[in-house]
Amino acid sequence: MLRPPLDPSLFDLDSNRLWVMHCSEGPVPKASLEAVHAFLPKESRPWSLRWAEDFLAIPESTKREAAKLLGTRPEDISLTATTSSGLQVVAQGFPWQEGDEVLAPLGEFPSNVWPWKSLASRGVSFREVPLWEGHQSGVGAWTSSPPPPDADAETRLLDSLTDRTKILALSWVRFQDGLKLDLPWLGSACRERGVHLVVDGIQGLGTHTPDLAGVSAFATGGHKGLLAPQGLGFLWTEATFRSMLAPVGTWLSVEDGTDFTRPSTDFHRHWLADGRRLEPGSPSLLGCVALNASLACLNGAEAGAIETHVRGLQDALLADLATDPTWGAEAARLRGLWEEDRLGPILSFHHQGHGPDFLNGQLQAGFNQGVYASVREGYLRVAFHGLHTPSDAARVAAWLGG
Repeated sequence: MLRPPLDPSLFDLDSNRLWVMHCSEGPVPKASLEAVHAFLPKESRPWSLRWAEDFLAIPESTKREAAKLLGTRPEDISLTATTSSGLQVVAQGFPWQEGDEVLAPLGEFPSNVWPWKSLASRGVSFREVPLWEGHQSGVGAWTSSPPPPDADAETRLLDSLTDRTKILALSWVRFQDGLKLDLPWLGSACRERGVHLVVDGIQGLGTHTPDLAGVSAFATGGHKGLLAPQGLGFLWTEATFRSMLAPVGTWLSVEDGTDFTRPSTDFHRHWLADGRRLEPGSPSLLGCVALNASLACLNGAEAGAIETHVRGLQDALLADLATDPTWGAEAARLRGLWEEDRLGPILSFHHQGHGPDFLNGQLQAGFNQGVYASVREGYLRVAFHGLHTPSDAARVAAWLGG
């Protein structure tokens, strides 16, 4: 297998600790830490801050890096604090009418549920759809069956759309079971039906490249696959859809907002049409310099190379576990999904009826060996990125197989 597209020396890694849970929090590259250290003194000496070079240029550079990663235009990017805040912008800005509906897959992460459920007082309902036979969530999450290789989640969602459905809100890669949904298929079908596809992209972006054709909005935080600190992410919106959304209403979402040669109290201004229309106001410049450096690191490696590398590591781990008495059946199920390209960066091993104590015991055994994975709702999650090596995959196999 080829060397990692993200050189491990770019990170402050500890050979005694193997972090395979960027699905929770990603390691930040040294370049991002250095960028923060270089910029932070300006916050204590504000006279050293420069208007054009710092306040204006740093966020714009971050948007360019974000757009490069997505393969889109910088003007379609809005800087937001988190995935939740990006989805809230869409939820609160959409022109709802009483009786409208938001449809979502069963078992979405709360970031992609509460923004929509908060619309109940406006007469907007939120409805969930199970994606395969035996799929459960909530109090029944641990008794849910895992997604089979032939799961046809997209058809189940599209068949559930009604005339009341205005938005289909879903995660590109699901946080617990790791299933990756087909955005181009869903986007095309939604457009044909006059439904807007809104995507929580945080579990896939950074290791995989989304095809946004047919997507109306794509939100992500920066602290998982994008390998940045918590507190800054971005929202991509398709131009026509963005024009439908009510402006957030900040001083930077109007024309000439940053032009102080025009009186700030001149409120006869037009709302901007680009991504600034949806931004919450002055961005965290410290967050911008960190996210900018992390995105530049990813763009330097190229997302396609990272995706190919991650798939190779998954292939190796599943092969090592194929005959394992504990995980062999799960390795076969995941192999089927892998061959159908239905997985993002997360290999989610179902507990197979053994329950929480079993998974937590496996997790603790990994911690004792310096392997850091995670458990969510009946799944033991192993998430590879472009910085991991074949020996890392072998180390995970030795832990699980042990």
